[in-house]
Amino acid sequence: MADLPAGRVRWFLVFWLFVLGAVSYLDRVNISIAGSAMMGEYHLTQVQLGSIFSAFLIGYALFQTPGGWLADRLGPRHVLTIGVVWWGVFTALTASLPSTIGRALPYLIVIRMLLGAGEATIYPACNKFVSQWVPSQERGLANGLIFAGVGAGTASAPIFVTYLMVHYGWRSPFWASTVLGLIVGLVWYITARDVPEQHPLVSPAELSYIQHYRIPWSPANSTPDSLPKTTAGQESFRNSWRQIVSSKSLLAVTISYFCFGYVAWIFFSWFYIYLAKARGLDLKSSAFYSTLPPLAIVVCSLCGGALSDAMAKSYGKRIGRCGMACFALVLAAVILVVGSHVASAPLASILLSGGVGALYLAQSSYWSVTADIGGKSAGLASGFMNMGGQLGGALTAWLTPVIAQRHGWTSSFLAAAILSCIGGVVWLVVEPDHRLGVAGKPSR
Repeated sequence: MADLPAGRVRWFLVFWLFVLGAVSYLDRVNISIAGSAMMGEYHLTQVQLGSIFSAFLIGYALFQTPGGWLADRLGPRHVLTIGVVWWGVFTALTASLPSTIGRALPYLIVIRMLLGAGEATIYPACNKFVSQWVPSQERGLANGLIFAGVGAGTASAPIFVTYLMVHYGWRSPFWASTVLGLIVGLVWYITARDVPEQHPLVSPAELSYIQHYRIPWSPANSTPDSLPKTTAGQESFRNSWRQIVSSKSLLAVTISYFCFGYVAWIFFSWFYIYLAKARGLDLKSSAFYSTLPPLAIVVCSLCGGALSDAMAKSYGKRIGRCGMACFALVLAAVILVVGSHVASAPLASILLSGGVGALYLAQSSYWSVTADIGGKSAGLASGFMNMGGQLGGALTAWLTPVIAQRHGWTSSFLAAAILSCIGGVVWLVVEPDHRLGVAGKPSR
């Protein structure tokens, strides 16, 4: 990092959070590609495989709020490092289960649930980092870059996993993901610090800029030099939790993110299998077309973040954050309806990929708003919101194959479109200019 230009340390670390996110999504979606081989080896049904998918998301959802609280107390540097080691262990255990075991299902459910618990730390800790390192007017782009890692990890998974499966068996992608994650986590631990004031390579100019535009943490302590006390524990978990569950805006964002998670996880869990089973594509074609949604996620996360910042600067956060998210979710619903009815498999793949891309135009709004509203409890606030998103994902991982089995895959996408519309409308009641514990004092 010694050759980094002055004033760019925060963006290097944001980029490395993009890398961490990409690896974490590679860890979590590789099973959706290896799932067909696992079904054959362990004699699992499609519904049982859906239960394994849901187990990850249940663990991921349940530990969002504790993970965010730990990020507030211990800081994002240590929490993310511990999380990387944890999910590396349980990714490896997924590949370690012998094929001769009698009943693999309960073991796989427990392993994937614990993997989800470890990965639950990543995005609340990322948002805690953003709240301390990134000025408010840059948070849309920062979160857009971080969540572009979702698309990068998911896009690389079909090619990466399929290649390793063909040459070395279905277990090899899990071992490779473990090693890659540990390497990336080590780089994070060496280069990151919890706050810019602790980092030896942050220039005075960059530090002054961050401090000046960082949202003040309380009315009595709102000078540019005030710092979030990451480990001091000034505010108890109980008080923070009370503020979160009584915040109309955070509850609304959480409900909307539940809808967002339901839609997104159809693509993470089932799109590859949908192309193969419902659209009749072969392994190679399925792998190719299943890279389109994550590529759309990369592009739209970045564009959505930049556009949200620009609109918030020109028209305020009500338009730039809330209006942007509302439009994106409604647009996604329209595209999903159209794409699910198209007869051509290639055209349907392109349109449905556009639908998830439209969805991710809203992604940075969720995390920017929770960082602004949450303040020094940004980790806990964003963890609570992300819990809602992952519960939506857990529901779709289980419910999507059930709907598809009974009513067809078109109905599965129609259900997602309805929830996407609901998620967009809910944004209309969000007030992005108020912070937890600062009644009546808008954020800058």
